[in-house]
Amino acid sequence: MKPDNESAAHPAHLPKLPRGSRGEDFDVAWVAARREAAEKAAGAPLPFLGREPVPDAAAKGNVENLVGWAQVPVGLAGPLLVHGTAGTQSCYVPMATTEGALVASTSRGMGLLAAGGGATARVTRSELSQHPMLVYGSAMDALEAAKVAEASLERFQGLVAGITRHGALSRLETQVLGRRLLLRLLFTTGDAIGINMAAHGAELCSKDLAERSGAVERFVHGQDVEKRANARAMVEGRGRSVIAEAVIPRSVLADKARTSPEALVRVLRTYAVGYAQLGTQNWTVQAANTIAAVFLACGQDIAYVTECSTGLLDFDVTPEGDLHASVTLPTMLVGTVGGGSGQGTAAECLRILGCEGAGRADSFAEIIAATVLAGDLSLMAAFASHEFVAAHEKLGRNRPAGRGAPPSASQ
Repeated sequence: MKPDNESAAHPAHLPKLPRGSRGEDFDVAWVAARREAAEKAAGAPLPFLGREPVPDAAAKGNVENLVGWAQVPVGLAGPLLVHGTAGTQSCYVPMATTEGALVASTSRGMGLLAAGGGATARVTRSELSQHPMLVYGSAMDALEAAKVAEASLERFQGLVAGITRHGALSRLETQVLGRRLLLRLLFTTGDAIGINMAAHGAELCSKDLAERSGAVERFVHGQDVEKRANARAMVEGRGRSVIAEAVIPRSVLADKARTSPEALVRVLRTYAVGYAQLGTQNWTVQAANTIAAVFLACGQDIAYVTECSTGLLDFDVTPEGDLHASVTLPTMLVGTVGGGSGQGTAAECLRILGCEGAGRADSFAEIIAATVLAGDLSLMAAFASHEFVAAHEKLGRNRPAGRGAPPSASQ
């Protein structure tokens, strides 16, 4: 169900982005026109996106041995119409990428979503897990230690409360693996990713338990899921778990994407066979592409893409003959405070989204999920209509002069 309330941060509808012809679209005037549109959406100037230098001191705490600032082109996809926890909003989505056609394809997907009334997205769970492991003299000792741990939640919560005002230990789980005890500690983190806080809390809790239960040794990252693809991410989630869905009319798919709901379902079913054989936890099409581009633009930790790309894309035909499309992303590790989110171009890109600062992390995660849905929908439509290669040849070519014509399919 779509909420009636409109997001306080953004209007319900933004205009299409200014576009020049293929040969003129990168001229200064057109770039400036799009930046002006972004500034109107953000409600503030965006000097750093306009290449004003970021003070070097702003990098303190984020990097060592500073030599400068990487320059990656930022494009705007959209507008994206999304019905989220905070209400209905229309936004331009900043994407930092060097892959030609990605922003254009995502924008096309956003147009398909808007034609059906927009995407609806929700954060369904928000907990950051840590997995310290303790080693004991025997499996029986590990079982006894598990009982001690399970009776220590309030004690551990007090330890964590002593190091943070914004996060908390919400619950814990135990699992005995031979003579080893795995703790799964689950933290709330507010609007930050909170990994440093959670790691500190896990260290305190595992140290305390080791001293009280006679552990032989302990490891704060005993089962290290951090920044790696893993099966737990699909089942249990980590950070924010988020879903997005939309219904796209059959007529829109035929007119705008030259395909049908049935064709898209068939393509996805074929992909599922391949995914099953691969044994992958990523059952989306290009979530990594979309997430990486938004993360880079918005100052997120890009290494989390490996975890955050875990998820499921689902297509079905509605009783009315339209397409129901949804994406489930159980492991979305994002923050709108802390890390690299508060300065330079990252802060400006979050401002364009209406997601800068405290109280915005859920909305940010929901926008990312809706953007992933748009990108996957557009790409799958290109596969179904056999337009994928032609689109990349048209939009994605960036070959050094003198390389000649692109190789033929036979090459």
